[in-house]
Amino acid sequence: MIQKLKTIPLFSGLSDDHLSKIATAASTLNFDKGEMIFHEGDKGNGFYMVEQGTVKVFKLSFEGKEQILHIYGPGHTFGEVPVFEGKNFPASSMAIEKSSILFLPREKFVSLITSTPGLGMNLLADLSRRLREFTVQIENLSLKEVPARLSAYILTLSKEQKNTKKITLPISKAQLSNLIGTTPETVSRVLKKMMDSSLIEVQTKTIVIKDMEGLQDLSESGII
Repeated sequence: MIQKLKTIPLFSGLSDDHLSKIATAASTLNFDKGEMIFHEGDKGNGFYMVEQGTVKVFKLSFEGKEQILHIYGPGHTFGEVPVFEGKNFPASSMAIEKSSILFLPREKFVSLITSTPGLGMNLLADLSRRLREFTVQIENLSLKEVPARLSAYILTLSKEQKNTKKITLPISKAQLSNLIGTTPETVSRVLKKMMDSSLIEVQTKTIVIKDMEGLQDLSESGII
């Protein structure tokens, strides 16, 4: 368990003694594809860390339309804020593939923060990073055209996958279109234009970045 925790950024830099305490408090939950992890409005009784698989955090409108807020893979944590505040989850979460999730109950989590200053500092840094990412996401959805949003997402995946030029899409085209606020048909058209412009090459769920600088320019201008 300690080795698993070391791969999670939130726990980086903590001693083995502190990690041992976290490991003792945490438990592993397994979810099948399509299984709910929590629903909007549920009490924030603990927070979650993706060990294996992929999960989405989303909201549903009164009409049943889904808006994906975040997609999280291995090493990512979610659900911290309502747990820390002692409030309800403001959105829902579902496994979009078979997933193993580490769960840390609220009482033990709060106790660990008060007794482990390094964990508190890591949490502040992690939440600050999330706030910046959410600000960028809102800016992209409200101010940028689809080509800019899509190229920005591809660049984000490249960073998450260790700055590689060959990335793997962790979600379906329908989920991707939902995440960036458009339709699957528009995503397909934009991807084709990006390939015609020699910016990328698409091989099923693999995207090869052929022109990193051009892709960065597109993420700003939105003009192919």
